[in-house]
Amino acid sequence: MTETLHSKILGDGTPLLILHGFLGMSDNWKTLGNQYAEEGFEVHLIDQRNHGKSFWSDDFDYDLLSEDLKNYMEAHQLENAMIIGHSMGGKTTMQFACSYPKLVNKMIVADIGPKFYPPHHQPIIDGLNAIDLNTIASRSEADSELGKYITDFGTRQFLLKNLYWVEKGQLGFRFNLNVLSEKMNEIGENIGTTDRYDGPVLFLRGDRSEYIMPNEISEFKKHFPAAQIETIDNAGHWLHAENPKQFFEKSMVFLKS
Repeated sequence: MTETLHSKILGDGTPLLILHGFLGMSDNWKTLGNQYAEEGFEVHLIDQRNHGKSFWSDDFDYDLLSEDLKNYMEAHQLENAMIIGHSMGGKTTMQFACSYPKLVNKMIVADIGPKFYPPHHQPIIDGLNAIDLNTIASRSEADSELGKYITDFGTRQFLLKNLYWVEKGQLGFRFNLNVLSEKMNEIGENIGTTDRYDGPVLFLRGDRSEYIMPNEISEFKKHFPAAQIETIDNAGHWLHAENPKQFFEKSMVFLKS
């Protein structure tokens, strides 16, 4: 039996699937998800494998993540959908659209390109692995341990949202840290060199982020001929959290067009 991804569904109307980034979860998109639902979308906030409340697996690559999405759509009887994917979720979205183009109506890719990115999350992985879940008794203890590796408070808060009480006195992470630590190279993988999707694509980049540079549009168009790039002001890689108002406005113009 195929395992189905966990999700939270908000509103009704046109199906809109939202995919979080590396070490994130569907809950990161709750506020924006509610806003899209108010605009007439049936919003599916999805946890990808090894994240959130979805199943854990030793296998992890973008072909599998996009296959998970296909299985999810079949399980929910969705003929096609609009999709928003951030970072790792954007890579899943791009691979999915190239592999199953008939299932995608249009897509928004938030601050990630189809190219290869060298592994750059090692300090985060090291910090998370340094937290001994057998001895840590509170979120603040975990935060002080993580602070030895990650100085940015916002990043630590984002990561520690994944902490939960497995049982009384025992904390655990929602993400599968062992597998994700081993699959660091997969996270940055490019989509296939000949992969192509001809439907409408909007790349949204943060003006302070280096994940997408404005001059890369011609390279992106080899895979996505109809691609357009827009910039979110005063935002880095977490553009949907750093400038949610502009992210919502620009995404709505595209989704409703």
